[in-house]
Amino acid sequence: MSRALLVIDVQNEYFTGALPITYPAGHLERILEAMDGAMAKQVPVIVVQHHFTDPAKPFFQKGTSGWELHPEVARRPHDLLVEKELPGCFTGTELEMWLREQKIDTLTIGGYMTHMCCDTTARQAVHRGFTVEFLSDATGTLALSNSAGDVTDEELQRSILCAQQMMLSEVLDVETWLKRL
Repeated sequence: MSRALLVIDVQNEYFTGALPITYPAGHLERILEAMDGAMAKQVPVIVVQHHFTDPAKPFFQKGTSGWELHPEVARRPHDLLVEKELPGCFTGTELEMWLREQKIDTLTIGGYMTHMCCDTTARQAVHRGFTVEFLSDATGTLALSNSAGDVTDEELQRSILCAQQMMLSEVLDVETWLKRL
């Protein structure tokens, strides 16, 4: 098994902008712990950064403070930086080609948001034949309220993790994942 850690969209928008990640507690610390552990064990780390090209979108505009990687993620080493414009990290990026070149067969997912980019990317990875590990405490989300209804941050996180564990990913916490390395 050859794995890589994918750190999705850990950008300032989720800390100081319109989309604050509220669940689970300690999500950033677990992401950083996973990054440090991966680097110590020579597991490749891929950092993903989202941006919108549509100026009508109020966040993730390239060059803004909200678009920038969180300083703690930015200062850590990584093997690849992927820029994306859609929720899935494989869509319109070099990610799959790089993983194949590196002979990676297992993708470990951490970052934001659990219910959007992390979930979409995990599904894309499975469809491409990768094994997926989904870090329950190193992914994060927020409460949603829209015309479809209301859901708390905890309910949304738990729902996505349960769906991922059903047939897509192995859901595990960072401590358990680090023991595997």
